[in-house]
Amino acid sequence: MNRELARRLLKAAVAGSAATLALGLAAPAASADSGPGAPSAASRDAAHKAAAAPGTLDTLSRFFAREGAVTRAAADPRVQGDAVPVYYLSPDFVAGKKGAPIARLEFLASKAVSSDGQEASLWTVEQGSSWQVVNIATGDDETHYARVGAEKAPGGTVFHEPQINAWYVRDHARVLPLDKDAVRAVGAEGTSVAAYRKRVQKEYGDKLPGSAYEKSGKAGGFAEQPAPAADKAATGAQDQAASSSQVPVTVASSVAGAGALVALGLSGAAALRRRGRRQV
Repeated sequence: MNRELARRLLKAAVAGSAATLALGLAAPAASADSGPGAPSAASRDAAHKAAAAPGTLDTLSRFFAREGAVTRAAADPRVQGDAVPVYYLSPDFVAGKKGAPIARLEFLASKAVSSDGQEASLWTVEQGSSWQVVNIATGDDETHYARVGAEKAPGGTVFHEPQINAWYVRDHARVLPLDKDAVRAVGAEGTSVAAYRKRVQKEYGDKLPGSAYEKSGKAGGFAEQPAPAADKAATGAQDQAASSSQVPVTVASSVAGAGALVALGLSGAAALRRRGRRQV
């Protein structure tokens, strides 16, 4: 996708529909107690089909071959398991809006593996009338933590705080850590939802949409550095390295085309730390 298309996607994101509509949810009235809505079976199936489509597998072959670990012809990528919903910390929760769930649905993720054991996460969103893979990220964080969180707190909401690359599961009135970044944030035993809200309000409350921080240009706009050729070939799979003091909670990442915004290198739009070895 070119830059002009990315700008149109960003405009649509800011003014567009909520993630529950973009991802084909029934969109029940969510609350901090009920948690965010879940994608329908039809949405999960469509996302899986997009991830396993021949064109996606061809792109995965290039992705897995980008550093010479395996040849494109020998990569033989395949998609494992079902697509899982991926939730991010909600700006409405940070802002303290009444009834806002702690996290909101961002995209569906599928795990892909290559013949030599490399792993990747395919991020899929609904764009118009079809589902499309809009980003490929190294590793399998999304599906891994969905599984770990379900084991730790069955029925809880697994969510990501991308500003510090932390993964949690909400278990009723508590927020429990799933990785070392989360442990550093809330302690090994976790914390109450109320205490967690206070922490994220302190960290990101002045960086929400419409804030002076955003209006200054720090919370949005395009990264000026060109993406490496290998990443461009892999649907723009780029990771944004950022500290928690530089990355706001934004609205642009949770509507149709959201993953594309991340893939196209928008600084501040749900930016992620550069992925490395998982911390567990």
